[in-house]
Amino acid sequence: MQTALAGFALGLTLIVAIGAQNAFVLRQGLRQQYVFAICLTCAMSDAILIIAGVAGFGWMVEQAPWIKPAFTWGGAAFLIFYGLMNARAAWKGGESLEAAENTRQSLGKTLAICMALTWLNPHVYLDTVVLLGSVSTDYDNRIAFAAGAVTASFSFFFALGYGARLLAPLFARPMAWRVLDGLVALTMWAIAVKLLFASE
Repeated sequence: MQTALAGFALGLTLIVAIGAQNAFVLRQGLRQQYVFAICLTCAMSDAILIIAGVAGFGWMVEQAPWIKPAFTWGGAAFLIFYGLMNARAAWKGGESLEAAENTRQSLGKTLAICMALTWLNPHVYLDTVVLLGSVSTDYDNRIAFAAGAVTASFSFFFALGYGARLLAPLFARPMAWRVLDGLVALTMWAIAVKLLFASE
């Protein structure tokens, strides 16, 4: 139990930081669109990466040096593009919670964006595969550590996705959506810049 709690605490600490994935989950939670599918996709993706890291998958990154720059440039390009989409929405404005609920993208397109924000982000690999994987070696029961980290991921994403509706009264106002879109755009660009500078 102590090992599982250690995994839960570290996993939660890494996931809570505001990032591209969390911003997307928050936005879908506010729209109340495909919340379960989005939360499950994010949590399952994290679970796969956490288990891979704890199982010793991290060595592949060291054996294939091209993986890191490929994900860095690809992820940065996608984050910049997605940031532009949100900046455009912030500039145009006119969206409220009621309008957002009626503007429904297909499930396939929504999940594709979610998967890209997850799997094209090098920080996800650093946090799950590399960091959690390496820390797990300090514990005798690595399965319990992984279980704790996976539980933290599921708990956080579902709390964020379904807890977002508590902010619904605020986002009934169009200006709140413009601010959110602007913050999401800045978050995406900041992460992209950080990725590019870190790769130098």
